[in-house]
Amino acid sequence: MKKLLAILAVFGMFTYGASNHVIAQEENVDTTTIMSEDTSAVAEGTDSTMVNQDTTTIEQAVENETVVPKKKGMHQVLKEKFIEGGAGFMAVVLLTLIFGLALAIERIVYLNLASTNTDKLLKEVEEALNSGGVDAAKEVCRNTRGPVASIFYQGLDRANEGIDVAEKSVISYGSVQMGLLEKGLSWISLFIALAPMLGFMGTVIGMIQAFDAIKAAGDISPSLVASGISVALITTVFGLIVAMILQVFYNYIVAKIDSIVNNMEDSSISLIDLLTKFNMKK
Repeated sequence: MKKLLAILAVFGMFTYGASNHVIAQEENVDTTTIMSEDTSAVAEGTDSTMVNQDTTTIEQAVENETVVPKKKGMHQVLKEKFIEGGAGFMAVVLLTLIFGLALAIERIVYLNLASTNTDKLLKEVEEALNSGGVDAAKEVCRNTRGPVASIFYQGLDRANEGIDVAEKSVISYGSVQMGLLEKGLSWISLFIALAPMLGFMGTVIGMIQAFDAIKAAGDISPSLVASGISVALITTVFGLIVAMILQVFYNYIVAKIDSIVNNMEDSSISLIDLLTKFNMKK
């Protein structure tokens, strides 16, 4: 009987402990579930807040990008100012620039082709004179491009008539070549003077139109006066820009011509010396 009671007591203790363990596990499970649900709720709230903040930031960035204007390029600005200045006078100023640049580029190409290595040419002419005479030297000049070679040919062609005749021929033909080098410069200088004058005339006409608009409006509005004056002055600005561009090309061409002319004069003196030595050897 005592054994039976002991067994029942032990069984009851195990049953009570197992039930308490199960209840504790259920409570832990419920607590864990509740904590996980709360954490997910907080996470969801945080995520929604972050999403809202990100959306607000993106919208603000889009608004800022929309508000900030894009910078205009130089081509677009020049195009707008050209249209504001009026098609009539602005087109005339533009044609002045085109014709002036065309003449300047043609002169630059011609002068670069006219440049000659005079030291090399003099050496070849001297060797030809010593080896084959005047005819061989003339052949060298005929096969060489440039005004210096043409002057040498004219001097050699008159070499048999005497040094004085050859020298006069060189001087005369040098003047002809100088005229060819300076061909077109007067037109470039005309366009340089014409461009700002056309701009000034456009400005004066624009001012007259602005005052006519003020007279028609019957009131001196600052915006009306400012807009009319700014449009009128655009033609002057473009005219001055055209004149400055053409002036740079003109000065380069003049400097190039001076350099070629100096080489022509120095080489002509050297040619006369060569002919003098050649005639003395004969």
